[in-house]
Amino acid sequence: MDIDNEIAKTQEERRRKEEELASLTSLTFDRDLYGGTDRDAYVTSIPVNDEDDANLDSMDSEVARKLASYTAPKSLLKEMPRGEDDDNALGFRKPAKIIDREDEYRRRRLNQVISPDRHDAFAAGEKTPDPSVRTYTDVMREQALAREKEETLRAIAKKKKEEEEAAKVEEESGGAAAAVPKRRNRWDQSQDDGSAAAKKAKTTSDWDLPDATPGIGRWDATPTPGRVSDATPSVGRRNRWDETPTPGRLADSDATPAGGVTPGATPAGVTWDATPKGLVTPTPKRQRSRWDETPATMGSATPMAGATPAVPLTPGVTPFGGTDLQTPTPSNLRGPMTPEQYNLLRWEKDIEERNRPLTDEELDAMFPQEGYKILEPPASYVPIRTPARKLLATPTPMGTPLYAIPEENRGQQFDVPKEAPGGLPFMKPEDYQYFGSLLNEENEEELTPEEQKERKIMKLLLKVKNGTPPQRKTALRQLTDKAREFGANALFNRILPLLMQPTLEDQERHLLVKVIDRVLYKLDELVRPYVHKILVVIEPLLIDEDYYARVEGREIISNLSKAAGLATMIAAMRPDIDNIDEYVRNTTARAFSVVASALGIPALLPFLKAVCQSKKSWQARHTGIKIVQQIAILIGCAVLPHLKSLVEIIEHGLNDENQKVRTITALSLAALAEAAAPYGIESFDSVLKPLWKGIRSHRGKVLAAFLKAIGFIIPLMDAIYASYYTKEVMFILIREFQSPDEEMKKIVLKVVKQCVSTEGVEAEYIRNDILPEFFRNFWVRRMALDRRNYRQLVETTVEMANKVGVADIVGRIVEDLKDESEPYRRMVMETIEKVVANLGASDIDARLEELLIDGILYAFQEQTSDDANVMLNGFGAVVNSLGQRVKPYLPQICGTIKWRLNNKSAKVRQQAADLISRIAVVMKQCQEEQLMGHLGVVLYEYLGEEYPEVLGSILGALKAIVNVIGMTKMTPPIKDLLPRLTPILKNRHEKVQENCIDLVGRIADRGAEFVPAREWMRICFELLEMLKAHKKGIRRATVNTFGYIAKAIGPQDVLATLLNNLKVQERQNRVCTTVAIAIVAETCSPFTVLPALMNEYRVPELNVQNGVLKSLSFLFEYIGEMGKDYIYAVTPLLEDALMDRDLVHRQTAASAVKHMALGVAGLGCEDALVHLMNYVWPNIFETSPHVINAVMEAIEGMRVALGAAIVLNYCLQGLFHPARKVREVYWKIYNSLYIGSQDALVAAYPILEDEQSSEQNNIYSRPELMMFI
Repeated sequence: MDIDNEIAKTQEERRRKEEELASLTSLTFDRDLYGGTDRDAYVTSIPVNDEDDANLDSMDSEVARKLASYTAPKSLLKEMPRGEDDDNALGFRKPAKIIDREDEYRRRRLNQVISPDRHDAFAAGEKTPDPSVRTYTDVMREQALAREKEETLRAIAKKKKEEEEAAKVEEESGGAAAAVPKRRNRWDQSQDDGSAAAKKAKTTSDWDLPDATPGIGRWDATPTPGRVSDATPSVGRRNRWDETPTPGRLADSDATPAGGVTPGATPAGVTWDATPKGLVTPTPKRQRSRWDETPATMGSATPMAGATPAVPLTPGVTPFGGTDLQTPTPSNLRGPMTPEQYNLLRWEKDIEERNRPLTDEELDAMFPQEGYKILEPPASYVPIRTPARKLLATPTPMGTPLYAIPEENRGQQFDVPKEAPGGLPFMKPEDYQYFGSLLNEENEEELTPEEQKERKIMKLLLKVKNGTPPQRKTALRQLTDKAREFGANALFNRILPLLMQPTLEDQERHLLVKVIDRVLYKLDELVRPYVHKILVVIEPLLIDEDYYARVEGREIISNLSKAAGLATMIAAMRPDIDNIDEYVRNTTARAFSVVASALGIPALLPFLKAVCQSKKSWQARHTGIKIVQQIAILIGCAVLPHLKSLVEIIEHGLNDENQKVRTITALSLAALAEAAAPYGIESFDSVLKPLWKGIRSHRGKVLAAFLKAIGFIIPLMDAIYASYYTKEVMFILIREFQSPDEEMKKIVLKVVKQCVSTEGVEAEYIRNDILPEFFRNFWVRRMALDRRNYRQLVETTVEMANKVGVADIVGRIVEDLKDESEPYRRMVMETIEKVVANLGASDIDARLEELLIDGILYAFQEQTSDDANVMLNGFGAVVNSLGQRVKPYLPQICGTIKWRLNNKSAKVRQQAADLISRIAVVMKQCQEEQLMGHLGVVLYEYLGEEYPEVLGSILGALKAIVNVIGMTKMTPPIKDLLPRLTPILKNRHEKVQENCIDLVGRIADRGAEFVPAREWMRICFELLEMLKAHKKGIRRATVNTFGYIAKAIGPQDVLATLLNNLKVQERQNRVCTTVAIAIVAETCSPFTVLPALMNEYRVPELNVQNGVLKSLSFLFEYIGEMGKDYIYAVTPLLEDALMDRDLVHRQTAASAVKHMALGVAGLGCEDALVHLMNYVWPNIFETSPHVINAVMEAIEGMRVALGAAIVLNYCLQGLFHPARKVREVYWKIYNSLYIGSQDALVAAYPILEDEQSSEQNNIYSRPELMMFI
């Protein structure tokens, strides 16, 4: 007894330890001291639609506050520019494997089976289809079978439940008299078990016996290659016949992918295709451990005599796992090979290799040639083959073996993965299943052409999946070019199983999808038999949470439908429309909407009509109507031309007997109305009545859907009707205000927003009938906690304010600014901010104004969360809209700010500084310059701030004050302020850099005279560093500041600094320098800059010369027509550059010529331009894309400046050149000439003399024009 207890205790402890080790969330610390981790604090699911992500930050703060934080504030972490590798180390990257971030529903994609090829009716023509190929009929038959199976199982479950209930009722009636059974002891077990067994025998009905199900016997279960649902994998012994070789994808080793059973309904004993009675005892399925699995290496574990192998030798099925490959690819290890399994197999193979029996040849080599006789083994002898499972058991020696010094074998390399031959990229363990055969270095010549093709495809796919970018590029190119040669079958049989791999990563999926896309384009009509296969793999992308994956999926399906044609698409997808698995129906509906947008809605309408009116199954109707909804969502206002027909197709669904169909119909109508807004009300006439009846009779989910539909239809109506309908629907909405259901709340808010915003709904009605109930039910704290409700509530309230005015709304919620719940205060603040920003503060009376300022100050001071923006924006909006009315409150506000600038929390200081920059303009309006000067001094004292975020905000506040108050009145005076800013320029933080450079630029622009020239020079040197900044805004501000400083202290010194900077290595730095030089030239007129610049060109160094040319290019771009005075000066320099051997010289010079030509067009500099043209023209045969672009643009510039005729004269010489390469270039130039100035060319066409032939049929003369000239 004690021993048992002790064992149990030890096991429990061990399990706890293992859990602690295994789980990543729990750090290993003393639970008694620190307590466990709070699981509720984590976000459990990732929102799918993009809108949810938009302002999540506002809510993160709550959770962040609960968890004691020892890290930097989140905003800082977000700001820190991190390198690639840091991200991985810190775990900031989202998981690379797709499966890690999928929820249970999305994981269902792994239960789909890649179906065998389908019959292509178009290719076959009149011929009878080959029996081995599945036709549409077969697929539909299988679907019917699956549905029947599902219904039967449901009936079984139902009957069993009824029986159990009946038994329970009997028991209760009988058991009331019986005595209460005593508490069970361990020793009583056996007797109890006996009675339990007896009872079980009594209650077990005929239904439990596996064979007794009518209609489907053991032999009827065809290997269903269609998609199989996964609702509840039926339990028990798996039948070899119903197993389609799925490429590594049944999640559970003993889960038969049998029809969708109602979850939990099938009891452990009922197995669908189990062996006939008596052969199997129904054992309840226990939690399976990975160690219990027998990795049967090939084929089935117990080969039945004469059984058809269940491995991929069924004709037409996607091959899976190799049969004769060297690397063991276990085809019966359904599910991916984990690295552990892979290592186990490698180890097993190694052991087998060393312990294999010696062959005759080896024995011959070891023994002498004569002196003994080789005996024949007896006929009955069967060699012992160690079964695989024994090898995989942990080898435990019976006795302790003695130690023998191992001999070193330098040739052996155990753990080094086999180097992939022929420069193939590295394989991950999970890739061996697919690419294992590539490791066999067979002789390519010995393989059959088919095998060679397979090998080639596998190599290319491996390069695409795991190769370096150049490898990937060439492999993709080869796959695309040879797609038709490889054939659709070979390609898709290799690509699609890879996409179903559970360990696939985002990047790999993207690459493989790219392969499919390219290949589709090439194969065109050859993909028809594989349409369904491709869809099984691509449809899950349509519901992926990653936006780009969804776009990719749509792209492929639309290309597929263009390649295969409508008929094939419908034939492939029709069986999935009423599939028993909801997942399949959902993805199919989305795929159909993509097909509709690709091939046009009219083409699909007849089919949709038939599906939506299907009598047989509600699933088909539901999916058909869902397709309409998805079409509306996908193509938006493009549904307008087909709106009437789409509404007609689905309208009968509003009165359907199935509740789900009614719901989806209403949602589809809502989607159509939303897509068609603000047009198309006439199309909805027919559905208004049923919708109207519906909202009176339905409750719950259906009502929500009906309300949503009405909410989207009302805004399409004319004002009179809209007003009438709104009043009618309001009764129900106001009743539903009290509904506790979150989904209903969202929809009610949305509908109220739609109704309120339509014209024809008077403010008085809203004020009296809606507002009181609305505020009582919705403006409660709970609404602020759920992100979506929060947003919807704010939007709806703002919409109401637009109708009833500011005072009504703000008056009702202003008291809540002092509520103790922070999220609620934040919601109130956001609403007030939006309302006031939209409508101004004119109808806020004195009392409300006091309450408002008081509430805002309270909310601002009380906030503790990270997200300060809402409060700041709210404060800023209110103060700015009140304008001069804030004057009496300013001393109090500034007092609060000063007090908070001194707070020990960095966040608080930052908010205070940010608030100054928001309200500076209003302080100026209120003539509070003294107060601002005082704030300026305070801020100046805080310039020693250590947190970069806060320092950035302080600089921003100073900038706002300087802007408003002006340079002369600024305190501290500018001459003191600027020297304090120079060292701050060295700070590497982006926010600090940006605000600092803006402030310095502003001072240089407006108050340069307050600062000595030497200080400006010092700043110039600091600014050079800023040209390296990552953020474009900083670089732009820096370049502009150079201009201001040059204007202040003269260009010479600044220019010297900049020209020196041309000698550096960094390209970005040089480019920014050239721009700065051009700006200095623009502000200080070019003659101050050009001499020094052209002199610099004499330095015999590539970088410098290129920099000079680029500066000239920017310079002429900026100065425009001032360039006419300088064009002759720079022509010799450009001549030299255009003749240089270096490509980049010529390219940059050509772009300088372009800007120059465009600047001086029509100013009489044609002689210089023609001269330069002669240097540009010889470059037209360049092959480098950048150079040729620059040259073509220069010629375009010449066309503008010199006129088309001159360029045409250059062009004519080569238009009919005998060499095609030459002609092509000339025609390209001619085409762009023709596009640019078609009319100007007429006068320039040459006059061709008519050839004097016997009959003068080619008459080229243009008499009118001749007379003109």
